[in-house]
Amino acid sequence: MPKRATGLTKRWSRDRQTYWWEIDKRVGGERLRVSTGTSDYAEAERRLAYEVEQARQRQVYGVSEARTFAQAAARYLDENGHKRPRTIARDILALDFFMPYIGHLPLHQVHQGTLQPAIAARSARVCNGTVNRDMAAVRRPLTLSARLWRDENGRPWLNTVPLIQKLPEHGKRRPYPLTWDEQRLLFDHLPRDLERMALFDVNTGMRDQEICQMKWSWEERIDGHSVFVIPPEVAKNGEARLVVCNRVAQNVIDGQRGAHGTWVWPSSRPSRAGFIGPVGRMLNNGWRSARTKAAEKYSETIGGPCPRDYARIRVHDLRHTFGRRLRAADVSKEDRADLLGHRSGSITTDYSAAEIHNLIAAANKVCDGKSRPLLRVVG
Repeated sequence: MPKRATGLTKRWSRDRQTYWWEIDKRVGGERLRVSTGTSDYAEAERRLAYEVEQARQRQVYGVSEARTFAQAAARYLDENGHKRPRTIARDILALDFFMPYIGHLPLHQVHQGTLQPAIAARSARVCNGTVNRDMAAVRRPLTLSARLWRDENGRPWLNTVPLIQKLPEHGKRRPYPLTWDEQRLLFDHLPRDLERMALFDVNTGMRDQEICQMKWSWEERIDGHSVFVIPPEVAKNGEARLVVCNRVAQNVIDGQRGAHGTWVWPSSRPSRAGFIGPVGRMLNNGWRSARTKAAEKYSETIGGPCPRDYARIRVHDLRHTFGRRLRAADVSKEDRADLLGHRSGSITTDYSAAEIHNLIAAANKVCDGKSRPLLRVVG
C-alpha cells in the first residue's frame, strides 16, 4: 500500500457540503497552510508537491511568492475604494460569489477551466448577462496582476491574462417604449406616489436611482423653470447631468414641494433610527403588482393579446419611452443626448439660459399625449 504524503489534512466544507484537502506542512522553517480546493487525493498530492517546490525555490533562489487570486482581489478593492459606491459594491458581490471557488488558487491557475464550476452555479441563478458582468470583476484583478502590479524583483504578479469567454446572451430583453394608451393603462394601476414618480420619469428620462436620490438642493430656477443638476457621484456615467422639466414634469415637481426638506421623493416609512430617507427604488412590489394588473386588462382596454414585454415592463423602459418620443417629435440628436444625459465628453452643466430654454422647448414636444403609429420590430 503506497505511503500517504505528509502535510495533507482532510477538512469539511460547509459551503460546498463536502470534504476537501488542506495543506499544513513546514518546509525549511516556512509553514505552508493553504486549501488545495479539491476533494481528490491525487490532485491534492500534486498541489502539495507544487507548493513545496515553490517554497524551496523561494528559500534557495529568492523566487517571489506566487500570489493567490484572493490577494489580487483584496488589492484591487483596496486601490479602487474611490469608485462610485454602487460600482464597487457590485464588484464586491461578484468577487464574494467567486471567491470560494478560486480565491485559494495561485493567479496562474485561474482560467476558464477552474472558473467553470462557479460559472455553472451562477448561471443557474441569474441570466447570462449578469454572469458576464460578474466575470468582468474577476478579469480586472487578473489584468492588473499582469500589466501593472510588480513584485519586489520587478516581475509581474501574473505572466499573461487568461482568455475568459463570455456567455452568449441570446434572447436578451429589448427595450419596450410605451404607447400613450399603454402608459395610461399602467399608470392607472400604480400607487399614487409611484404614479407621480413614473410620470416625472417618462417626461425627463431619468434613471431609477437618479430619481430616488433627488434632492431639492440640486434644483436651479431659470426664469421660473426648474432644472436639476445631478452630481457626478449619482449620475451613471460619472459626469454631472442637467435635467430640465417640461410642463408635465414641472407640475409634478411643484406638487412635491413641502413633502420633505431634503428629498424630493421621501420614503413613506421612517428608518429604524426614526429618520425619513429617500425612496429606495421604483421597481418595487407596487410596480410589479401594477404591471400584472395592467397586463390582465390589456386586451379589454387596448385590444389584442398583451405583449410579453409589456407584462414585465421595467422602470427603465420609461426612459426609453421618453427617448423614442423625442425622436418621433423630430428633436435633434444633440438635444436628445443632452436631455437623456448621454456621455458626450463636454461639461454637461455649462449651458446658457438660451440653451436651457431650447431644451425645455424640446422636452415640451412630448407633452401632447397623442397616440402615433408605432412599429415594433421583434427579433
